[in-house]
Amino acid sequence: MGQAAFSCGTDYHFPYSGGFVDLQLTDKVAIVTGGSRGLGRAICEGLAAEGARVVIDYLCDPQAGVDLTEEAERLAADLARQYGVQTAAIAADVSDGDQVQRLFDQTELRLGVPDVLVNNAGIWPTALAHEIDQADFRRVLDINLVGSFLTCKAAVRRWLDAGRGGRIVNITSPAAFQGSTTGHAHYAASKAGLVSFSLSLAREVAPHGIHVNLVAPGMTRTEMSRDALATGESHYIQRIPLRRIAEPSDIADVIVFLASSRAGYMTGATVDVTGGMLMR
Repeated sequence: MGQAAFSCGTDYHFPYSGGFVDLQLTDKVAIVTGGSRGLGRAICEGLAAEGARVVIDYLCDPQAGVDLTEEAERLAADLARQYGVQTAAIAADVSDGDQVQRLFDQTELRLGVPDVLVNNAGIWPTALAHEIDQADFRRVLDINLVGSFLTCKAAVRRWLDAGRGGRIVNITSPAAFQGSTTGHAHYAASKAGLVSFSLSLAREVAPHGIHVNLVAPGMTRTEMSRDALATGESHYIQRIPLRRIAEPSDIADVIVFLASSRAGYMTGATVDVTGGMLMR
């Protein structure tokens, strides 16, 4: 399991330029699960651009053929150089309780007690409901739902013990409310469960100054959606009133806002960022 901390690194150009409103995130410590690529990468970049110290959680499981160490460490170095913030790349499978504990322990050791948790890690396999293998269904739940439960539990325990507040942003999906029509029933179930869990958690911890909100992104151009868009982009665009697929920064901007004190009167809310595909 690899991990690294950086205060400088190689040159890299990011399109994100930050905003004109001070989100008061300077020196806040933020953990982003699944932060090395796709939407997670954009979230890390958005937080760093606002001055936050960013922990990039990533998966390193050579037995499963997944090792994102190199790109996570490169991103950490690039963000540190571009925005002058402290960063750390820490490997942890969020579905493993012991690894989640190490993630938070290492975060405190390297950057300090976390102020923000963004649960972005997730998988999106494709299979019709009657063809889903039981092990695959459980794996989706373990990562998308149980993983978020474990990280939320670790964060809340630390904040309650320290008598301090915190901010959690959980990434759900329009499928949590509409179901799936494209072979992702297990994904939809995991995201619906995450909504219900998040609302319960928000009610429990609100008196302690801990905010729990969700973002439901629409179809976004990431590694996860590449194959689906390659074969069915027109299908998705026809369902989106704004008539375009989201870029990761479109979603990350909203997540960064929810992670900030500017969203100080929001908890238990789900913000739809779908180009109008989901309107409520």
